[in-house]
Amino acid sequence: MRFWTSGQRFESAQGYIYEMVKMIVLNLKTYQETIDKALFFADVTSEVVEETGVRIIICPPSPYLRESAERFSDVFAQHVDAYPPGAHTGSLPAELLKALSVKGSLVNHSENRIGMENVKKALELVHSSALESIVCAENPEEAAEMAHLSPLYVAIEPPELIGSGKSVSTTKPEIITATVKKIKDSSNKVGVLCGAGVSNKDDVKKALELGTDGVLLASAFVRARDPKVFLQDLASVF
Repeated sequence: MRFWTSGQRFESAQGYIYEMVKMIVLNLKTYQETIDKALFFADVTSEVVEETGVRIIICPPSPYLRESAERFSDVFAQHVDAYPPGAHTGSLPAELLKALSVKGSLVNHSENRIGMENVKKALELVHSSALESIVCAENPEEAAEMAHLSPLYVAIEPPELIGSGKSVSTTKPEIITATVKKIKDSSNKVGVLCGAGVSNKDDVKKALELGTDGVLLASAFVRARDPKVFLQDLASVF
């Protein structure tokens, strides 16, 4: 069941309607815990969404995309390639994600950067397939540049804080405020997320106070003693 209907709705250049709301994005990466229980994480996320009405996106590794999407409606890929279907061995095109009933994709995560030109190509393919996009950037200047490509969200993630347990929202809040200002000054159709070191509900609360539309996190959820309780705690902030 989808509860998050109070967000900003707009039409893309291809005529598709998207809705921008405050949310949590869970990047499962390829931790051993993810390999062992990726579908468990999808089920937990689904349960918390049903209980709270908060939009929560989960990004499992590509081998788990189809099964995850069958169990939960808000599944994104961790990566998409800037290629159409064709002779591109090992690539993950947007059209394949669409066929798997995936809703969108992360693009240009700091652990899988593809460069500005390929970001542009990937976004064109993602949007032409009616998928949603979250583009990652390492600093406010890059975030502003990415925003000109009209993703649904830009996620600011200083790479030195990823997996550190030191949240960008409390350690380097000026990076968030600068990113929010640069993006919001240029477009009201691009949301801003922050990631890197987000570990608890205080980090989430601070991120929202700084003007973001939500958070992107990974290890704190995947390695939580009780992932459902942890996620419920984060969702309580919204």
